[in-house]
Amino acid sequence: MTFDPKALTFNDAGLIPVIAQDAESLEVLMMAWMNAEAIEKTLESGKVTYWSRSRQAFWIKGETSGHTQELVDLRYDCDQDCILVLVRQTGAACHTMRRTCFYRAVRDGESIELMKPMV
Repeated sequence: MTFDPKALTFNDAGLIPVIAQDAESLEVLMMAWMNAEAIEKTLESGKVTYWSRSRQAFWIKGETSGHTQELVDLRYDCDQDCILVLVRQTGAACHTMRRTCFYRAVRDGESIELMKPMV
């Protein structure tokens, strides 16, 4: 069966949430958004391409920073309203220069940082 991105469930802005996960370590790296065209670009190029809500433009991960995401697998959930991309991450995934955007935790009611920025 041929995959059609338009069969997914997008929000009113035409976007769908995407979780990026490291294909080897399974570490959750980040969350971003895609539209149908970004999904198509990702599948065609193998370079994970998101939709930037603030810039209203496509955003190929690592295009300016060099911290790229190479697509290993693209999956979607049972409701067809969320995407999981398994990637080969080069460098930091987070704009704060951390490996993952999920570097904070709540422990005993306190907010703590789990990792420092990469050098």
